[in-house]
Amino acid sequence: MSTEFDLTGRHVLVTGGSRGIGRAVVLALAHAGAKVTACYTSRSEAVATLDKTLADLGADYQLVRADVSKPGEVGVLVDRAYERFGVIDGIVNNAGVVSHRTIETLELDEWRRILDVNLTAMYLVVQAALTRLGPDASIVNVTSAVAFRGMAARIHYTAAKAGVAGLTRSMCKELGQRGIRVNAVAPGLVDTDQMAGVPQAAKDRYTAMIALGRIGEPAEQSGPVLFLLSRAARYVTGATLHVDGGI
Repeated sequence: MSTEFDLTGRHVLVTGGSRGIGRAVVLALAHAGAKVTACYTSRSEAVATLDKTLADLGADYQLVRADVSKPGEVGVLVDRAYERFGVIDGIVNNAGVVSHRTIETLELDEWRRILDVNLTAMYLVVQAALTRLGPDASIVNVTSAVAFRGMAARIHYTAAKAGVAGLTRSMCKELGQRGIRVNAVAPGLVDTDQMAGVPQAAKDRYTAMIALGRIGEPAEQSGPVLFLLSRAARYVTGATLHVDGGI
């Protein structure tokens, strides 16, 4: 493997690391030799199995409970990351939540919850980590294909994810002079917990929209994320990489 793709010894902080795309990224980082700090919101079977899998791999890691929509908990998360592994070389802002509401039924509290977790949390994490970032750090924000297409009954989620694309583009301009890169990945339909409640007829309809003819797997997002974290992408910043199967 080219040394440009080598993440051995690099310290990466991953939010929302126990499930779905975040879990796949955490495991891929561990296999790539990175030191990983991953956070989760509440203890669960997913956290327990991730802990065991990482331990069995002999990974250099820690799992930290933190609600990244709360500034105080973000501060603790970043402190613990730095205290354990030192300088942070990468951040994957992956934590996210979604709900299904039409504008008629969307309560203000739910609007705020979705934006806080999917968008505001990214600002909080990066701001808290600024003094702990390495000189060539890479930040990867997870947006969504929905941000560029829209979706009925997801105006709050779509607005948050569209905000992530804008945040990424502006943040890269602020942090570029420090040598810090900021990019985004935009997954399409991925077989995660969020898809579990979708009726089969709807899944079939969605699948028909995808050029590759199938719903993606979480692990198929981890390769693009690791590329953006690596030196192979050292001149890539402000970009949104669409990893959506051609939807």
